[in-house]
Amino acid sequence: MRIAVDMNLCESHGQCVLAAPEIFSFDDEEYLVYDAGPAGALHDKAEKAAAVCPVRAITVSAGAS
Repeated sequence: MRIAVDMNLCESHGQCVLAAPEIFSFDDEEYLVYDAGPAGALHDKAEKAAAVCPVRAITVSAGAS
């Protein structure tokens, strides 16, 4: 699985952080950071995070972890 976040769209609402804290978080300056190739076991959480993003900035695709 591969995760991509369009940082030009991201408005740091934080819904992805709430949905999948194992993948998404904020750094000390409140910028989104994420694991672009998380373990396959987190696929459902990644999909949920993408679904709850209010600006649809997150894309989850098949691919090497």
